[in-house]
Amino acid sequence: MLVLAGPVGAVPEVLVAYISSVLPTALMPSDLVLDPAKPGFHSTNLKTVSVPRLHKLATTHAPMIACDLGHLPQSQRETVAAKLRGLLAAW
Repeated sequence: MLVLAGPVGAVPEVLVAYISSVLPTALMPSDLVLDPAKPGFHSTNLKTVSVPRLHKLATTHAPMIACDLGHLPQSQRETVAAKLRGLLAAW
């Protein structure tokens, strides 16, 4: 899971996006490919090419997030924010 927003509310919930290690045959505009060949990939601590599917959002109780495995580089966090804005602007 990619945590998109920190704990919110009296019973803290966090907003997360699904991450898949299976590349879809056709990427959606809301997908972001995390490639080991790209700079900054090592900070994610992912093992292989992965795709956060930003159209697959959910909330979960903050205590369910057991540990912090890695981080997206700042440039990719900005890309995630832009893709989310684009996805939500369609509403």
